[in-house]
Amino acid sequence: MIVCIAEKPSVGRDIARILGATVSHDGYMEGNGYQVTWTFGHLCTLKEPQDYTPAWKSWSLASLPMIPQPFGIKLIANPTYEKQFATIERLMQAADGIVNCGDAGQEGELIQRWVMQKAQPHCPVQRLWINSMTDEAIREGFANLKPQEEYQSLYEAGLCRAIGDWLLGMNATRLYTLRYRQQQKQVLSIGRVQTPTLAMIVRRQQEIQNFTPEQYWVLSTLYRETLFTLRGDDENDNENEGKKGRITSEEEAKKAFALIKDRPFEVTSVAKKNGTEAPPRLFDLTSLQVECNKKFSFSAEETLKYIQSLYEKKFTTYPRVDTTFLPDDVYPKCPGILQGLLPYQPLIVPLMGTKLKKSKKVFDSSKVTDHHAIIPTGVNPSGGDLTYNEKRVFDLIARRVLSRLQICPDHRPRTGHRRPRRGEDKGREAGFPRQRQTDTGTGLARRLRLGAPGQG
Repeated sequence: MIVCIAEKPSVGRDIARILGATVSHDGYMEGNGYQVTWTFGHLCTLKEPQDYTPAWKSWSLASLPMIPQPFGIKLIANPTYEKQFATIERLMQAADGIVNCGDAGQEGELIQRWVMQKAQPHCPVQRLWINSMTDEAIREGFANLKPQEEYQSLYEAGLCRAIGDWLLGMNATRLYTLRYRQQQKQVLSIGRVQTPTLAMIVRRQQEIQNFTPEQYWVLSTLYRETLFTLRGDDENDNENEGKKGRITSEEEAKKAFALIKDRPFEVTSVAKKNGTEAPPRLFDLTSLQVECNKKFSFSAEETLKYIQSLYEKKFTTYPRVDTTFLPDDVYPKCPGILQGLLPYQPLIVPLMGTKLKKSKKVFDSSKVTDHHAIIPTGVNPSGGDLTYNEKRVFDLIARRVLSRLQICPDHRPRTGHRRPRRGEDKGREAGFPRQRQTDTGTGLARRLRLGAPGQG
């Protein structure tokens, strides 16, 4: 009997359906030569200090640093976890082979390895490695199973991270709590991620609290619905780009205004240049979290919850990725993926008539390690049971993919300077009329105003 172990019950049931394991038991599915079981995320964890020696149970500076030799794991104390692990252990010890169907990533590898270490099976183990949960991807994954030994370095990387977190968290938390706590039961928690993040938040809050507003004035004029503002003389002063043209004294501002009050105003030059603006890269998890925060005010945790749900519902590929590229072998699958995006047909039709552009900025196998960028799987989202927020996240991903596969139109900004040609009226470019505009006296005073004091 082949035992397959997934990270969640929902994933396990999907795999069981594909394999023909349709008979339901307590904690696993069985059939067609397979037994498919699952964990609930982490079933095991590293042991706590008191599990190694009673001397580490009490918090004291004398016991620091605590460095176990070697580190050990234990089952998380939870009746549901203990019952499920007993089922997994029984199945694995009687198995002829095991397929590790955990999430295809560092954390997923660590979760299942710890369970198998605790269960101590005596049979070969193979690894299922897939980027999406579609039926096609699962079948293709089982047709290309790899020996688990090929993923040993991935497990060791996850183990090193877990041990590093333990060493820092356990030792530094006890150290800072004993040295700096202000109340007897107060715990000052220190962590690899949480402490630097908290430091960034505190530093930014201090900058806000210590900020001193500064009044300034600007000279500007509104002509033909276009605002012209004095920028200063030094065009190469990039460090003070946002402060160019600011006058810090009201008296100096009035003097400057008096110098130009009765002078004629004219547009001397306008320049154009052609440019192209490339669409943004495909999403990895971090850039998706940033975009969802900007557009929908989602926290990073909320975005992860929505994209994980989309992955488990088979609408998007594996979410916990750190690359914005696709491997070359995904390129032939793109037309099929696009055809499944029925709500986006008006945007897709222009792409289907021609060969899709294969850009190195999108398809580059050398930039892909475990997983590729987050993209739709090609499953039609219209018929899916998606929440409102899941639809919003999916829409961002789908439109980002479509923007990358289309040829970007030229963007032509007006910038720089160009002297008027001989006989050309100044102000001719950019829709200005064929005349030299001269505005003096009260007319200029009406249009050219002393900007209200601002705060920087």
